[in-house]
Amino acid sequence: QVQLVESGGGLVQPGGSLRLSCAASGSIFSINAMGWYRQAPGKQRELVADITRGGTTNYADSVKGRFTISRDNAKNTVTLQMNSLKPDDTAVYYCNAWVQSVVTGRRYNYWGQGTQVTVSS
Repeated sequence: QVQLVESGGGLVQPGGSLRLSCAASGSIFSINAMGWYRQAPGKQRELVADITRGGTTNYADSVKGRFTISRDNAKNTVTLQMNSLKPDDTAVYYCNAWVQSVVTGRRYNYWGQGTQVTVSS
């Protein structure tokens, strides 16, 4: 089994910054893509950013130039640096990872429990 544990959410004023972190642990052989998704009340979950094991990144248009995703393959962690936050960024943010199992060798998709980000004055 694999666990993804997020941290770093909270309340911030518009224009402020937050840093989200996610650590993966468990029966991990390797982690392929890792990413962050978000879900605002009444809306569908959407991709915010993802990153391949090799470091290739992909961002939603709404966050380009404001958010930066990075990862540490040795520590099985992924981080989302969020700057110039807007009220529209308010949502529950979820970590996601494609993990190759050390037991079966197969890839499985995992989600974290979510962390609330609220941008409000």
